[in-house]
Amino acid sequence: MVSDQHNGQNTDHGTPRTPDSPPDSGAVAAARRDRAVRAAVEQGLISDAEPVVALLDVAGIRSSAAALRIAFDEVTAPGSTVLHAFAVKAAPLVAVLRLLSEQGIGAEVASPGELALARAAGVPAGRTVLDSPAKTTAELREALALGIAVNADNPQELARIDALISTGPSRSPLGMRVNPQLGAGSIGALSTATATSKFGVALRDEGARDWVVRAFLDRPWLTRLHTHSGSQGVPLELMAQGVRTVYELAEEINAAAGRRQIDTVDIGGGLPVNFGSDEEIPTYAGYARLLKETVPGLLDGRYGLVTEFGRSLLAKHGLVLARVEYAKSAGGRPIAVTHAGAQVAARTVYVPASWPLRIAAYDAEGRPKPGRAVAQDIAGPACFAGDLLAENRPLPLLEQDDLVAALDTGAYYFSNHYAYNSLARPAVHGFTAASEGEDGTVRFATVRAAQTVEEIVNESGGAYADALLGG
Repeated sequence: MVSDQHNGQNTDHGTPRTPDSPPDSGAVAAARRDRAVRAAVEQGLISDAEPVVALLDVAGIRSSAAALRIAFDEVTAPGSTVLHAFAVKAAPLVAVLRLLSEQGIGAEVASPGELALARAAGVPAGRTVLDSPAKTTAELREALALGIAVNADNPQELARIDALISTGPSRSPLGMRVNPQLGAGSIGALSTATATSKFGVALRDEGARDWVVRAFLDRPWLTRLHTHSGSQGVPLELMAQGVRTVYELAEEINAAAGRRQIDTVDIGGGLPVNFGSDEEIPTYAGYARLLKETVPGLLDGRYGLVTEFGRSLLAKHGLVLARVEYAKSAGGRPIAVTHAGAQVAARTVYVPASWPLRIAAYDAEGRPKPGRAVAQDIAGPACFAGDLLAENRPLPLLEQDDLVAALDTGAYYFSNHYAYNSLARPAVHGFTAASEGEDGTVRFATVRAAQTVEEIVNESGGAYADALLGG
């Protein structure tokens, strides 16, 4: 049984079902999830030795990747160049990047570590984009040597690129990120198009737009514009307006240059996720159609297109499964103490109003738990009072050795570990479930092994235990 309580800030409250969201798509995914939980218990993936584990639905990920490709294929002119680059920060797991690459999705990276992960996954340089507001000269040099696309964030970075390519042309497509300064969504910390955002050149600041145009005219090799206005809590209309702003700037620059200098527009990503139910809304198809209505010139074949979606590709296809170690009560309220808390769900624990999670209850054998809903807290293992996955949440009363699943956690949750209390990173397993009517087998593949206590000691400087004892 799943609680569908959610916060209107974080979902598309009241969004009607559309033809892009088949009536049974959520139910089919939920059925696969239930089978995977039962199989995880039966196959020993979750146990006393490993009381928390993360699961990824391979079929769901493939479905989202296909939906993204199809949505933009339907609104762009035949023969248009479109690169969908997954935002690696949403799930920095090599096997996930390899799976997405197999589905035709590239990588958007924002650090040397993310670039290394993309390369380990076999993502080609030509399908990789480097974005970051704080690139070092060494990072830029490596990207240019590899032929990776780079979007300069600011004038000082552009000057570094000038110096690096002064000895000869680069194979890298080069662009500039601009901030359309259109305003914030409902989650301020994720809003990248505010008047004071740290990202890109602030386009409405005095003299900034003229500087951008001149920067392009002075650099014939600068051929891309980049913006990113979307994220969780940002309305689709605001995202589309940000894209329109950068398209209009591209048109202005090309007119001033007297040629099609800008040949590609990178529109970022940020499609919000519905954290309130199994339904996948809004859809890529709906957003693509909105772009077609808002900025048709961008999609008529004159420009290549890059997208950088992250959360929307993965969130609905992951869950964190944890044992209830103890069931207790305080002040008359039941509390289920589990092994999933801040270390896997830091955003939810620290900002629960913006990041509420659905919780599914299962019995000790991994079957959906029946029973009357009772308001209770789902607590994590960390040593502070606010370490709660859910507070006062109506669920069947949980008992010792039952299981809880934190749903919609495939992006930004278990892959971005928070090492409070030196809690170990959980194992991550992808699963595939045979169709009903087949053998019913659920097969798991390890994406990341559980962290060992020996690895925790090594990360914490175990090899340097005597470092502070010398004179």
